Amino acid sequence: MVAFKSVSTPEMSTLSQIRLTALSRLAPEVADFLEGGAGDEGTLTANRAAFSRWGFRQRVMSGLDVPDLSTSLLGTDLAMPVLTSPFGADGLFHPDGQKAVARAALAAGIALVVPEAGTHSLEDVVQAAPKAARIAQLHPMGPEQNFLRMLRRIEDAGCQAICLTVDCPTGGWRERVLRNAFDLDARFVGGNYPDDGQTRLIEVFGQLFERSAVVWSWERLASLMAHTHLPWIAKGIMTADDALAAEAAGAAAVYVSNHGGRQLDGVPAALDALVEVARAVDGRLPVLFDSGVRRGADVVKALALGADVVVIGRLAAYGLTAGGQAGVERVLSLLHDEIRTVLTLLGHGGVRDLGPGALVRLDGTDTPM
Repeated sequence: MVAFKSVSTPEMSTLSQIRLTALSRLAPEVADFLEGGAGDEGTLTANRAAFSRWGFRQRVMSGLDVPDLSTSLLGTDLAMPVLTSPFGADGLFHPDGQKAVARAALAAGIALVVPEAGTHSLEDVVQAAPKAARIAQLHPMGPEQNFLRMLRRIEDAGCQAICLTVDCPTGGWRERVLRNAFDLDARFVGGNYPDDGQTRLIEVFGQLFERSAVVWSWERLASLMAHTHLPWIAKGIMTADDALAAEAAGAAAVYVSNHGGRQLDGVPAALDALVEVARAVDGRLPVLFDSGVRRGADVVKALALGADVVVIGRLAAYGLTAGGQAGVERVLSLLHDEIRTVLTLLGHGGVRDLGPGALVRLDGTDTPM
C-alpha cells in the first residue's frame, strides 16, 4: 500500500504545481530561459508528445509485494532509477544552486550530475554534501590542457564517473533568449573557473555563446579519456551509429538526450530515439535517458523502452526554484511515490524487470521493439 507523504503547502502538492510555483517566482526572461527550446520548439513539443503515444498494459492480481525501486549505475547504488541532470546557471534558480541539489540527492539516495557550467565549483558542491553520490559533467571542447586539468579535479573530488556532453559543440538557436535579449551573466556559469580570468569560460562557453566551434572527434576524445581511470558516459546520443561510436571510444554508458529540445530543433523525440539506441547497445552498456520527463509515469515508460536510469533537469530546477533543497527533495519524493504506484498497478515487482511488454502503443502503430 502506497503511503503518500503529507503535503505542507498547496504550492508543493504535485509536480505540476511545483512547476507553476517555480515559474511564478522567476523573472519572465529567466522563466523563458528555463522553459524554452531551440528553433520553433518542435522537438521540445515532440518530447512531451512522445510519452502520450504509449500506454500501460496493466496486469492485475499479481500477488507481488511492494515494488523494489532500487538499482545501480556504474557501481553506484541508487534508491530509485533517477539522477538529477547537470543543468548549469543553477544560481538563477536559487542561491544554493547545485549545493542544494546535492543535499537533496543524498537525502533521496540517488546521485546528481554536477555541471561544469555551474554557479558553484565542483569542490563547493562536494563540500556541501560530501557523502552524496556524484558524477561530474565535462564538455569535450576547448584546449586539451584545460580539459585534462578538469579531469584531475574531478578525480580529486571523488566523483564516481564523468558525464561528457557531446551534443554541444555550439549553443542551440534559442529564440526566446534572443527575443528577450537575455544576457547570461558569467558568474552564474563560472563557478568552476573563478581564479583564472574565466579562461575556460571564454575558450569553451564562448564557443557556445558566439556560435563558433571546433568540433572534437571520437578519436580525440578517446585519447584524452585514456588519462583517467573513471568510467565515462556519452551524453547526447540520439542514433544507433553514435551509440556504437561512443562504445568503441570507450564509453561505459550512453545517455540518450536531445538536451530537452534546447539544441537542435527538428530531431526526433528522445523517447523515440531511446528504442533505437537501447537496441544497438543490446545490454552491453547502461542506457541513461532524459528529455520531456515530467512525472513518475514518464520514468516508468522510459525504463520499459530500454533506459536503465532516467535523468531529470527541468523538474529538479522547478523544485530548486520553488523551495531550495526542500523543493528538490519534494520533487524526488513525488517521483518515487508515483513510480511505486504505477509499478504496483502494473503488477510489476520492481524497476529491473520492466520491458516493452509493460507498454502498448496508443496511436495504432506497431511496437518497434
